[in-house]
Order: sequence, then C-alpha cells, then structure tokens
Amino acid sequence: MSSKLLHALRFPIAAILAFALVKCSDNKAAAIPPGDDPITVKLQPVVTGNYSRNLQYSGLIASNAEARLSFKIGGIVSKIYVKEGDRVSKGQLLASLDLTEIDAQVQQASQNVEKSQRDEGRINNLYKDTVASLEQLQNMHTQSTVASEALRIAQFNRQYAQIRVAEGGAILQKFMSEGEYATAGAAVLLFNGTEKNDWVVRFGVSDRDWAALKKGDQAVVTIDAYPDQRFTGVITKMAEGADPASNTYPVEVTVLPAGRRFAPGLFCTIQLQPSSRQALIMVPAEALTEGDGKTGYVYTLNADKRTVKKNQVHIAFLQKDKIAVSSGLENVSEVITSGVGYLTEKSIVKAVN
Repeated sequence: MSSKLLHALRFPIAAILAFALVKCSDNKAAAIPPGDDPITVKLQPVVTGNYSRNLQYSGLIASNAEARLSFKIGGIVSKIYVKEGDRVSKGQLLASLDLTEIDAQVQQASQNVEKSQRDEGRINNLYKDTVASLEQLQNMHTQSTVASEALRIAQFNRQYAQIRVAEGGAILQKFMSEGEYATAGAAVLLFNGTEKNDWVVRFGVSDRDWAALKKGDQAVVTIDAYPDQRFTGVITKMAEGADPASNTYPVEVTVLPAGRRFAPGLFCTIQLQPSSRQALIMVPAEALTEGDGKTGYVYTLNADKRTVKKNQVHIAFLQKDKIAVSSGLENVSEVITSGVGYLTEKSIVKAVN
C-alpha cells in the first residue's frame, strides 16, 4: 500500500476511535446516579401537659328576670299605660282590664257575705232558744264561710285584672292593644327586669361538648358593643336533655356586667374552658401533614439526624396555632415543622436551627 493511501485512511480511523471513546465516557456518566441534595428542615419542641379544649359559641344577652306579663282572668283590655322601650319602676301600673264586670262580681260576693252573716246570727239566736237545731246552725255557718271565700276569690281576681311589675326594668314588647279581648294567661307585655343585674346568655352545645362541661365552669364573654373588654361568666344551668328542635343541649351562662350597661339582645361570643383535663402533647400546627378529621401525620427526625419517620397521630382538638395530640408521639421531644411539604419516608434531610 502506498504512503499516500495510508495517509488518507489515517484520519477516518482516528475520528472513529475518538467518537467511540466519547460514547463510552457518556455511558459511564449515565450509569452513576447523581447524589440528591438533602432537604433543609427545622425542628420545634413539643409540650406535654394537661389540657382541655377551648369551646366557642355565640348568643344574645338576656335578663334572667324576663317575663311575659298577663292577666289572671279574661276580659277587654281597657288601658295599656306603657310603650315598648319604656323603663318602669316597682309597683307601677302597666295595663288594666275593663273592671265593670269584675267590680260587679266583687259587689255581689260582698252582699252574699253580709246576708249569710245576718242569717247565721238569726239561726244562732234561734238555736239558743232551742227553736233551731244544731244541724241548721252548722249549715248556716258553712254557707257564711263559703260566701266569705267567694268574696276573697272575687277580690283576688280584681287585683290581677291589672298588671303591675314586681321590680324595676324595661318593656321589651307589647303583644296587645286597647280594646282587644285578652284570655286568661295570654301574654300582654314582655318585661325585662334590670334591678338585679342578673344577665345571662342561653345557647345550645353539642353532645360531646355537653359531656365535657359542668355547672361552675368559667367562661369569657366578649360583647360586640364593648369590643375592648372581656366579661367574666360562669355556667349556671345545663339541660339534662336535648332540645328536640335543634338537637343541642341548652346551656345558660351568667355574665357579670362589671359596671357596664347591658340590654337584652346584645350579641356576644362565649369562650368556655371545661374544668376536665387530659394528658396531651401540643405540637405546632405547621408540623401536621395529611390531616383527615381526627387523624394526621407528623414527621420526626431519626437518631441518625439524616432520615425521618412519618408518625400517624390522633388529634384531640385544634387550639389557635397548636394541635393537641392524644397518641402517636410518645417519647418524642421534637417534630419537624418547616419543610414537611417536601418530605417522604425516604427523604434525606438537613436540620438547621
């Protein structure tokens, strides 16, 4: 082979060898997987202690002396002396029936008493003269007593043919007007007593919350009319059965006005603190991942400080930026908070302060 032919073939062979070396180099690089960078995470300590759920409800301020005022007997409403919103004092006359009929009944009963007393006197004299028998005297005494009791009934009915208040307060609502016929016991006025400052909030709670609460538990009441002040309350009444209309258990909280002026209908928020407590672990809310109702997952750092463990936890309740855990984090002092959204059970991490 001539020297010119060898020189012509030298360049293609060299190019082929160079291309083969490059491809081998590429295959070696692809066979070695690159190392994953560790995920940076932050840890926060957990707190173990005895806690109770903070319960929050809303309701309207009302007076414990609220009453629906009515007449004892039926009749035509003759006069209503107050309007809605009027403040009234103890013993003030608020409304009256037409007394024509009831006055006639009182007069009739009074005349019957006088007659029966005269008849009893005559029979008594005849008995002394042995003209009348003992039985006749006893019967006349009975008639006289019955007449006296009928007079008492008529006088009592006349007294309650008028509506007067037993304490100072305010008229919230008027249900009837003058000239209407009021049946016995039908509400005429809605009255709210304010002299005793006995203010309450009534609301319904769930069966679970009802079981955690009891009389005497403290409450913090926030009223929209006084946003910068918190009022002290205490549970004074708890129903022993559910309200069939709402399927909740009625609860009554007495609120101390602390020198403020209250009125029925003020909207308020009630925060209840049950006295019953349980041992729980409090963790930051950002540590929770994949929460589902009462269960969720929290990551912790293993002993090697590089790998993580995914812990299933049982959630007792949420409280602001904390989660109360009842089980799943036993013997755990720290949980991962920052970076939990990127973690899996195979993740490599780097913990930083």
